[in-house]
Amino acid sequence: MTRISKFLAATAIASSLFLAPAFAADTIKIGVAGPYTGANATFGEQVYNGVSTYVNEVNAAGGINGKQIELVKGDDACEPKQAVAVANRFVDQDKVQAVIGHFCSSSTIPASEIYNDAGILEMTPSSTNPTVTDRGFDNLFRGCGRDDQQAVVAAGFILDTLKRDKIALIHDKDTYGQGLVDAVKKTMEERGVEPVLYEGLARGERDFNALVTKIKSTGANAVYFGGLIPEGGPLVRQLKEQGVDVVFVTGDDFAQAELVAAAGGPANLKDVYYSATPDPLADPSTKGVQDALTKAGVTPANYVLYGYANAQAVVAALKAGEELDAQAAWLRANTVDSAIGKISWDEKGDIKDFKFVFYNFDDKGTPVLVK
Repeated sequence: MTRISKFLAATAIASSLFLAPAFAADTIKIGVAGPYTGANATFGEQVYNGVSTYVNEVNAAGGINGKQIELVKGDDACEPKQAVAVANRFVDQDKVQAVIGHFCSSSTIPASEIYNDAGILEMTPSSTNPTVTDRGFDNLFRGCGRDDQQAVVAAGFILDTLKRDKIALIHDKDTYGQGLVDAVKKTMEERGVEPVLYEGLARGERDFNALVTKIKSTGANAVYFGGLIPEGGPLVRQLKEQGVDVVFVTGDDFAQAELVAAAGGPANLKDVYYSATPDPLADPSTKGVQDALTKAGVTPANYVLYGYANAQAVVAALKAGEELDAQAAWLRANTVDSAIGKISWDEKGDIKDFKFVFYNFDDKGTPVLVK
């Protein structure tokens, strides 16, 4: 019996005195947790727009086993303490049956402890830190890739494709950003390459001139950055302003239109690269999803598609059974034709064979696949 099954069995009598069965209510509630305020609010709204578009389609078709889905928003602002408060509210007050979220790994990790104890299915559309699924939670799945997968690709791209060997590693001291940089550092060192600089910056900071001067002094010919656009964009701009001749490589967070303004315009993105999944918009199998989003007035974009795909997976699991064991077993045994292509999961809850490719930017700031 799984740890969650034991928890449910041990509390079944007590729970029956206070709570209705999971699907006994008139609606099935799904929590959608992420940043709806703060510097990363755009990402939270994108995920929610993707989730809500698919849920509206499901509800119009009769819902889950005849019950309508009700979405409940939870704003964590990518702050761990706020994420814990959201998780407690989802469980204790909102009585959600599943959660899509959280967005940031630093929020997902503490919040997932609460969902695990409560026996609630959770799927994160964007948290890439390995710790998320390495803890062996039966209820937790990842609807995206892992940092250690991304790191192997990133180190190889810098060393083999870009032919750069003096690499400055910069992170934002957050679970996602530092975790990604640490994984790249480990991969580089396994290949006998030591970074010329390993440095952290503070989230919310915007003046990086001292850091740029330090990078310049090392003779670095590449910067690998782990973090988000609010800090990464200004760092790119200030590197250009000080005339530091480096390529700038980072993770999938840079796949957002907001980067152009944050970096000071498309001209500053000439030598910027980011890793991400192959563009779902270029996959013919996702055309129906793209059309559905457009019809709903939602622009198909990176995290919109991930939100839609995660909703497809969670709804399919909820249709498979009212108990977590049945839902988790279904996800581990089946493939979902999703908005990001065909996805299936391993025993840890990670997507099998998740692929990463690299993009840079044309003179208008539009991402272009590196071939």
